[in-house]
Amino acid sequence: MRNSAGHDGAVIHRITTLELKFEPWDWPFAQALRGEIDAHFADLKRKRPELWNGRILLARHPDFTGARFLASYFETDFASMLAWRDWGFPDRAVFNGFGMGALRCADGAFVLGEMGSHTANAGRIYFPAGTPDLNDIAGDEVDIAGSIGRELEEETGLAPEDYHPAAHWDCVVTGQSIAMFKILQSGMSGEAMRARIEANLARQAQPELAAIHLVRGLGDLSAHMPRFVTAFVEHQFGA
Repeated sequence: MRNSAGHDGAVIHRITTLELKFEPWDWPFAQALRGEIDAHFADLKRKRPELWNGRILLARHPDFTGARFLASYFETDFASMLAWRDWGFPDRAVFNGFGMGALRCADGAFVLGEMGSHTANAGRIYFPAGTPDLNDIAGDEVDIAGSIGRELEEETGLAPEDYHPAAHWDCVVTGQSIAMFKILQSGMSGEAMRARIEANLARQAQPELAAIHLVRGLGDLSAHMPRFVTAFVEHQFGA
């Protein structure tokens, strides 16, 4: 396992195995503040009517042991997750653990998407990703690799045959987030990949992404990228 720490506390764990269990649990935060959470979501929905309070997965008990990452996931609603995030993560025993498909092109460019104005993270620039949900549960396991593939296809139109996944994971820990990055190597150039994804977005009535960004070096980083994204990119380019 290779670990590295940034100056602002971002820590990267290089691992090979995810052991993520789904274990039903009633989140005390969501139970105790149900009324306030619902009011907060109603206010957000008035500003972005497309928001939907679906069922999602958050996690507890993160453990990096050797080349493995272990955690316990539970079901909650999107409204509770947004309130927890917007109120400064008052329950520090819980974290948001999600996968990110780090699409890398043949010329070394990474491909990121800018979230549309109708989404909960409007204007933010990410790799294809999504908070795990009930579709990502297989038996008692949470399938982050499957979540990445599903989100990548939904956001970009790319299918598994369009890229080759790396054998390892880079888990970036920043505050209450653990982003599990899987490098997805494409044989296309950055410009060709951007054109292909933009053509796919143009066919959608309301695409999740508003723009496609190529990152070829540290100079392409943006304040609109969350810290877990910039930490990963810096690590890839040797910063």
